[in-house]
Amino acid sequence: MNVERTLILAVTVTVLYGCAAIQPDGEPSAGDRQEAEQDPAAGLRKGERNLAAGIRNYEDGEYNQAAKTLEASLKFGLSDSDQVTAHKYLAFIYCASERAAKCRGHFRMALTIDPALELAPAEAGHPVWGPVFRSVKTQH
Repeated sequence: MNVERTLILAVTVTVLYGCAAIQPDGEPSAGDRQEAEQDPAAGLRKGERNLAAGIRNYEDGEYNQAAKTLEASLKFGLSDSDQVTAHKYLAFIYCASERAAKCRGHFRMALTIDPALELAPAEAGHPVWGPVFRSVKTQH
């Protein structure tokens, strides 16, 4: 019985710690920004956590929250490949919400980082952002 309580407590603490790692609005706090400036690796870890949370928000259909969290991930700092991923998801969100200029802009940023970027077949075939991506890629 004591082992069971300890296990439940450990799981609860782990879940709560994970929830506390990301700001509710996805924006880095002043303390987080200062820590990231002093320790770039800490910023990257926070950026990666925000990227993962933003993708989860996107997959759950929470597009406004996903956009905020993905933008925050870029502010914390990410590897080049993670930046491409964040810009790609932001482009999807902005294309779907009929904000064509922002959609194109994020596809351009992704292609600037990785000119060889190709969308997965399901993404490339999407009727809203597939043609926008192809258009931006041919201009890039």
